Amino acid sequence: MNPQKEEKKVNMTTYHRIVMVVYIPNEEGFYQKSLEVFKRCLDSLIATINPNAAITVVNNGSFDKVNSLLNSYLKDNKINTLISHNFNIGKIDAQIGAARSSREKLITLTDADILFVKGWQEKVEEVFAAFKNVGSVSPIPVRTGVYAYTSSVLKQILLKRIKFKYLSIPENFHNYNRFLESINWDLDTNINNKWAVIESNGIKAIIGSAHQVLTIDRDILFMTSPSNPSLTLVGSNSEHNYVDVPIDKAGKLRLATFNNYAFHMGNNLEDWMESITFNNQTNESLKTLKIVNPISFDLFNTKANNKLYNLKKKIVKKLFSLFYKRSV
Repeated sequence: MNPQKEEKKVNMTTYHRIVMVVYIPNEEGFYQKSLEVFKRCLDSLIATINPNAAITVVNNGSFDKVNSLLNSYLKDNKINTLISHNFNIGKIDAQIGAARSSREKLITLTDADILFVKGWQEKVEEVFAAFKNVGSVSPIPVRTGVYAYTSSVLKQILLKRIKFKYLSIPENFHNYNRFLESINWDLDTNINNKWAVIESNGIKAIIGSAHQVLTIDRDILFMTSPSNPSLTLVGSNSEHNYVDVPIDKAGKLRLATFNNYAFHMGNNLEDWMESITFNNQTNESLKTLKIVNPISFDLFNTKANNKLYNLKKKIVKKLFSLFYKRSV
């Protein structure tokens, strides 16, 4: 007998999984600096997560230098899981496929050009803990995201279940403009422009977010995200259909941290990116964290479904035994 059959269930040691998809086919043109950006991104992620999180990298048909880098990181236990595709199967299919195979309740979906700042994980989890029915939290707040797939948040405000007000947040001005510049949007010119802010249990969060990096409730991937493959290389509303809309359709809140805890780098390293520090957390700082270990519930085997199944099973077995009696 297989000895594993006598063993107990697998113990979960993490509750937060980060899934990062990388596609770098060469070092030419658009991709000339992409390997440097990706390494900076991955190093910042490794340095800023705590022991409650694990990293999955999906190599989506990248060239050999990326393969070598990721295999060395896997060997050195810097990343937990490496999924490799020989050919590019499309960003969203690679991302959602890896995320759905993860067992952690919280899953961060991130591009391969995000610069993570120390404390991002704790601040994101803090929002999940402070508010009820959170669907996603991004460490990059977006001031103009108040109406972007956020009807579930707006409904809670209208029902007076969440404290809400527009606030100016001057300390966000510089970092927000860095984000706007990275995606070629017009910059904010007024430091006192107001943000849509909600509050619960003493924690403030921003309504809405972009999707370059956000942490989602795993259940959304099985509740409202499409079950069929996207078959899209990148863009063409694939992230809109598989991530953005499903969060809101699930009736969950789409939020961001009150301040900025990550940066979008794009396809080129700039001097300011080198100045951002992401030192490893000390044991002392970890002792003060408010650890939350969410439980992932069975979405399909509800009591009602089980009762209906058992009833159907009894009826079918009875009918079969009446029409097809044993001959021996």
